[in-house]
Amino acid sequence: MPKELASLQADEQQLMFDAIPYITILIAGADGDINLKETEWGEKITKIRSYSYDDKLVPYYKRVGEQYGPRLKELLAALPNDTQAREEAVSAELAKLNGILPKLDFFYASLYYESLVSFARHVAEAAGGILGIMSISSEERRLLDLPMIEEPTE
Repeated sequence: MPKELASLQADEQQLMFDAIPYITILIAGADGDINLKETEWGEKITKIRSYSYDDKLVPYYKRVGEQYGPRLKELLAALPNDTQAREEAVSAELAKLNGILPKLDFFYASLYYESLVSFARHVAEAAGGILGIMSISSEERRLLDLPMIEEPTE
């Protein structure tokens, strides 16, 4: 357990960890088709960040990486199949972070927020496109900054 999250309630901690698979589902499913390449890339990014990322977030990504695949499948199975309904449900879950992030140290909350936004971009870029051109769809682009999550402020 990352020490920065130890003061949170169990359900708040779980949402902090679930944010990564939720973002994968949100971005990968934005165009209506959750691409295996995007979910696999999300898992790979999580693993990379578990040993090569900001030292404060390595324990977080290590924990997320341990359960990423099974948790992604579990969350996806519990969500609606309809693209719009799934996006609304995931956005509502991610918006709950707005009540959790202010409970954390500002520096850690900011790092965490920035890591979520960069993670979303990496997942969006995974599908590739033709020669890397137009690799992010318009549906994904409107969600890239994770508008449902407010950037932490002091």
